[in-house]
Amino acid sequence: MALSQLAGRFIGVRRHEVDPGGGGSPRVPRPVTAVVVGGGIAGMSAAVVLAERGIEVTVLEAAPTLGGRLGAWPETLADGTCQLNEHGFHAFFRQYYNWRNILRRVDPALRFLRPVPGYPVLSAEWPTEEFGRLPPAPPANLLTLLVRSPSLRLRDLRGMDRDAALPLLTYDPVRTYAEFDHTTADELLDSLRLPDRARAMLFEVFSHSFFNHEADMSAAEMIAQFHFYLLGNPEGLAFDCPDEDYATAIWGPLARHVERHGGRIRTGEPVTGLRRDADGWRVHSTDGTYRAGHVVLAVDPPALAALVAESPMLAEQAPALAAVTPAYGRPGPPYAVARYWCDGDVDPERAIFSGVSRQPTLDSVTLYHRLERESREWAERTGGSVIELHAYACEPGVPATDLAERMRSELAVLWPETARLRVRHLCARVEAKAPAFTPGGHAGRPGVRTDAAGLYLAGDGIRTNFPSALMERAAATGVLAANHILQAEGGATEPVHSIRPRGLLARR
Repeated sequence: MALSQLAGRFIGVRRHEVDPGGGGSPRVPRPVTAVVVGGGIAGMSAAVVLAERGIEVTVLEAAPTLGGRLGAWPETLADGTCQLNEHGFHAFFRQYYNWRNILRRVDPALRFLRPVPGYPVLSAEWPTEEFGRLPPAPPANLLTLLVRSPSLRLRDLRGMDRDAALPLLTYDPVRTYAEFDHTTADELLDSLRLPDRARAMLFEVFSHSFFNHEADMSAAEMIAQFHFYLLGNPEGLAFDCPDEDYATAIWGPLARHVERHGGRIRTGEPVTGLRRDADGWRVHSTDGTYRAGHVVLAVDPPALAALVAESPMLAEQAPALAAVTPAYGRPGPPYAVARYWCDGDVDPERAIFSGVSRQPTLDSVTLYHRLERESREWAERTGGSVIELHAYACEPGVPATDLAERMRSELAVLWPETARLRVRHLCARVEAKAPAFTPGGHAGRPGVRTDAAGLYLAGDGIRTNFPSALMERAAATGVLAANHILQAEGGATEPVHSIRPRGLLARR
């Protein structure tokens, strides 16, 4: 264990137990049925726990493949070869305790995850900065960052508004939202009086990764995510990634695990509505109707709002849910993903993953041929490379191919050798399905439990009372939804963990 982690444990920076689990029968003592709508991280996490406890669970996924925003599907390239393309790059941070516990069902040692060395941030204005090689736990990681970063020198710290910075170290799940939810992240950053370089390299790159613009994002959410990823987390900023595509490494094995425990997986089957009667829930899909004692809606915000609108009886059965979903259902800005299969490679010293600062469109670059086996084999066979570009919060109304070419042009400024690469195949997509974290929106954000008996929500936009984000929030809310069902039916619940619940200086 690193010295910084030992010091962090001394001041309470460690894994915390939210729910110890247990409290009931290893398997439910009577027949119980459940339907999970959505086969992404949240839905499959719920299905894994429910199926293991003996609940007859059916997963209904509208897409032809599982995974949601962690999905993968076959892509036939221009040269006729078939590759598995993916929804986009995801970092599996080591404080994703609940998501990793789900993944251990199919790989107890998590051998399919490999560490990604380094986390550089690229800029056309300033030299590259490295954030992945910090001590794991605070306060050592924060102090080391301040010492090492050329963006923030001692004289900059003297000019910084330390009172404005204090909320970053005093995160509290109640007080932070009460004080800062109606402030924008932009306003909070302005108040710090940081040099422009420090703001761009240390803060803006980080906040963009939550698929929201600073001007439209709650300052409380940004404080919460700084706490989760840096200031209250014993594992550090280092992360891992699968060495296989998501379908091979995650979704195929998890689907087989659920089915071995008696569950059913139905892909390509959109749900068209639901209602509750005296015998429980009826879930209507394009292929039929499913009866269930419990339902978990594990879908993205626009899909949830549409499903509630298509289920008119919910206005009476779940009036609170019906009231909040129109606002919750408005997603954050569009995000774009472009994967290029090219005829040559970039310089060998380029990092597998890089964040990007202050480019108009481009937010990150991933070299898949140095990450996943299938892409690596294609590159070795052809002498090419597989490069994925992301825009986390981009201009609306722009076609995906136009955004892709904008990102490629911006990359050529940062990595000039990419201008010489010839594109053999491009897959470009733009979507708007990520949750918005708008100022003042926290009070109306739905939680896992709804006001309708036996109806639960899960996803990365659903509110939790402990620190979580992105994939980890999706998995945690899926587990919490399953736990509510198990508690109602006499089954043992699944343990739930998170990081330190409050900031380093919150008690002061």
